Amino acid sequence: MGGPHSGPFLLFHVLCFLLTLSEVGSQNNKACALRCPPKSSCVNGSACRCAPGFTSSSGEIFTDPLESCDDINECGPPSPVYCGSSADCQNTEGGYYCTCSPGYEPTSGVTTFQNESENTCQDVDECQHRPKVCKGRSICINAQGSYTCQCPPGLEFNPKDPRNCTDVDECSSGKHQCDNSTVCVNTVGSYTCHCRQGWVPKPGIRDKQMTTICKEITFPAWTAPPGIKSQSLSAFFERVQKMSRDFKPAMAKTSMQNLVESVDDLLKSSGDLESLDQSSKHVIVTHLLSGLEQILRTLAKAISKGSFTYRSLDGTELSLVVQEQGKGNVTVGQSHARMLLDWAVAAAAGESGPSMVGILSSRNMEKLLANASLELDLEKLKETYESPVRGAKVMLLSAVSSVFLSNTDTEKLDSNVSFAFTLHKQPELKPRQELICAFWKKDSNGNGFWATSGCWKMGSGNGSITCQCSHLSSFAILMAHYDVEDPKLALITKVGLALSLVCLLLCILTFLLVRPIQGSRTTVHLHLCICLFVGSAIFLAGIENEGGEVGTRCRLVAVLLHYCFLAAFCWMSLEGVELYFLVVRVFQGQGLRKLWLCLIGYGVPLIIVGISAGAYSKGYGREKFCWLNFEGGFLWSFVGPVTFIVLGNAIIFVITVWKLTQKFSEINPDIKKLKKVRVLTITAIAQLFVLGCTWVFGLLLFDPESWVLSYIFSILNCLQGFFLFVLYCLLNKKVREEYHKWACMVAGNRYSEFATTTSGSGSGHNQTQALRPSESGM
Repeated sequence: MGGPHSGPFLLFHVLCFLLTLSEVGSQNNKACALRCPPKSSCVNGSACRCAPGFTSSSGEIFTDPLESCDDINECGPPSPVYCGSSADCQNTEGGYYCTCSPGYEPTSGVTTFQNESENTCQDVDECQHRPKVCKGRSICINAQGSYTCQCPPGLEFNPKDPRNCTDVDECSSGKHQCDNSTVCVNTVGSYTCHCRQGWVPKPGIRDKQMTTICKEITFPAWTAPPGIKSQSLSAFFERVQKMSRDFKPAMAKTSMQNLVESVDDLLKSSGDLESLDQSSKHVIVTHLLSGLEQILRTLAKAISKGSFTYRSLDGTELSLVVQEQGKGNVTVGQSHARMLLDWAVAAAAGESGPSMVGILSSRNMEKLLANASLELDLEKLKETYESPVRGAKVMLLSAVSSVFLSNTDTEKLDSNVSFAFTLHKQPELKPRQELICAFWKKDSNGNGFWATSGCWKMGSGNGSITCQCSHLSSFAILMAHYDVEDPKLALITKVGLALSLVCLLLCILTFLLVRPIQGSRTTVHLHLCICLFVGSAIFLAGIENEGGEVGTRCRLVAVLLHYCFLAAFCWMSLEGVELYFLVVRVFQGQGLRKLWLCLIGYGVPLIIVGISAGAYSKGYGREKFCWLNFEGGFLWSFVGPVTFIVLGNAIIFVITVWKLTQKFSEINPDIKKLKKVRVLTITAIAQLFVLGCTWVFGLLLFDPESWVLSYIFSILNCLQGFFLFVLYCLLNKKVREEYHKWACMVAGNRYSEFATTTSGSGSGHNQTQALRPSESGM
C-alpha cells in the first residue's frame, strides 16, 4: 500500500492541522484578556477564575466583568491558620507563612514554615547575647520569650538609661553600718569598714569587712628572761615598761626610735652582762631578737603606708616598707643589708590590710654572741675535707639583721628570699676556713645557736655576700674555721699516750719495789712519774670537749691537768735542788727531807691553782679542749711557773757543771764519785730538756693551725714515759739486776748467788744512804 509519494503527503497533512489549532487558540486568548480582571484567568468565553490566594465577591469563579480578585488573609478570621505555639502567622499577597514569635527561634534553622507540624520554635536566652542587652553592672534575667534587667544590691538604675545601673554611695548617704572604730569606704555596689589609723581588728575579726570591729594598738608586753639576774637588763626592761605606758599609736615611729636607742644603750654599755656565762648571754640574745621582732611588727601597723628608715648614733638601722597586699618583687635596703622578696610572701594569712616588711640591723650584739656554737652538716663537711669535723670556731663579719613580716609563719616560704650583707671585716681565708650564711636558731631551752640549714651562699664581691634563704630569722655572715680531725694524729696520740702510761706505771712500780735505789732522788722520781701518769691519763680520757659547752666536767678536767702538770714541773725543780745540795753543798748538809719535798712538790702547785681558780674560774675550759683559756692572759698561770722552773733548773745545772769542772781540776779528785755526779747531772739535764721541749710544743697544740707542732707534741708526749723508763730503770745497773732476779723468780729458777747479790745490794744500799751519789747506779 502507498506508493513512492505516500510519505511526503502524510507530513503535509500534519503540518496543516497544527497551524489550524494555533490560529484558534490565539483568537480565544485575545477574547479572555479583554474581559478578566488582574489576578484571574479565563475559564471560558463568559467566566473568569481568581488566582490561588485570591477571591472575588462572587467566589473563585465569576462572570461579572466589573468584579475584581482580592487577596485572601489566611491569618485572620474566620478560619485563621494555626502555626503552633510560640509562632505567628504572616499574611502575604496570595499566600502566608509562619515565623517564630519574638524571643523565640527555630531549632531547625528554617525561619519560615507553613503549619504546626513544621514548628520548632524555642525560647531565646537574650542574657547570653553579645554585646550584652543589659548594660554596665545590671543583671540580665531571662524569661519565656523575653528578659528583664535588674540592678544588684548597692546599685540603682540610671534615670537616663533604664538598662544601666550606677553605684549607690552608702558612706555619704549614711546607709552603712560600720562600727565607730572603723571608717566607711565606699566600693562599687557595696562598702567596707576599715580600721582607723593606729587600730587593728579584734581577735577573730578580719579587716575591711562590713562587720569589722577594731581596737586601738597597744605596746606588746615584754619582760626580762626568767632566771637571769642583771642590773643592766633590769634597767633596760624598766625603760621598755615606761615606753609601754606612754605609748600612743600616733607616736609609733618615735616609739620605734626610742626602742632602738634603748637596745643600743644596753649592748654598748653592757655592764654586768659581760660577767654572765656564755649560755646566759645567748639566752639574752635570743630573747632580745624575738622580742624586738614582735614589738616592731606590732608598732608598724600603726604607721601609714610607705617606707620608713631610722639610723641610730651607734649605727643600728631600722628599715620598714608598708603597702597594700599584692604580688611582685620588692626591695628593702639599708647600709648593712638589702633584701629582695616577693610581696605576696609578706602578707599574713587571713588578713586583708596592708602588709609590712622590716629589717633591723645591729653590730652591737657581737659581744653577747661571742663563742656561739654553729650547727654543722657533719656528713657534708666530712666529704669535703675527707676527715671527720669535730666543730667550728666562728667569727662574726657582718651586722646581725633581723627580718620580720606581717606574715608570722616564715619557717617555710613559698618563694626564696635573697639577701646582700655588707661585711664590716674583710677576712683573708686560710685552709679549713669559709664564709657562710647563718641564722640564729632558738632551741627548746630558750638558748640559741648559729645554723645554716635552708640558707646558702650565692656569691661575693665588693665587700658584700649574697645569700638565699627559704625561711626568715635573724641572719649574719660568719667566717667558720673548721676543726678537722686528723685520724693519724689521733691514732699517734692515743697509742703513744697508752705506751707512755705503761712505761710510767713500770717506773712507779720500780721506784716502790726496788730497794737498792731508795733515796731522796728516787722519791723525787717516783712522785714525778705519779704526776705525769695521772696527768696523762686525764689528758687521754678528757682533754676533748665533746659538746662544745664549757661545763663543770670540762672545767674540772682543766683544773686537774693544770695541777698535775704544774706538780710534775715542781718535782722536776726539786731534782735540781737535790742536785745542788749534792754537788755544790755536798759538805754542808744532806738536802731536803721527804716531808719538805712533798709539801713543796704538791703544795706549791695547789696554791697556784687555788689562786688562779679563785681569781678567774672561767679561765678553765675552752670550746674544743678542756684546758686553760687563752683569753685575758690566764695561760700565764701555767706558763709563768713553768718558765721560772725551767730557768731555775737551767741555772742550777750551769752551776753544777761549773763546780764539776773545778773538782775535776783539783790535785786529788775523787774520780769515781765525780763521775757518778756527772752522770746524775747529765740525766737531770736530759730530763729537763725532754719535759721542757714537750710543753713548749704542748702550749701550741691548741692552736688549730699548728699541725706540725701538734705532731711534734704528740710524739714527745708519748716519749716522756718511755724516756723516763729508759733513763731511770733500764740504764740503772741495780734496777737491771732486780729485773733479772724477778724474771728468774717468775721462771722458777732460783740460784744461790741471789742471796749474795741481795746481801751485796743491802750493803750497797747502806752506802748509798751515806754517800747519796751512788743512788743512780749508772
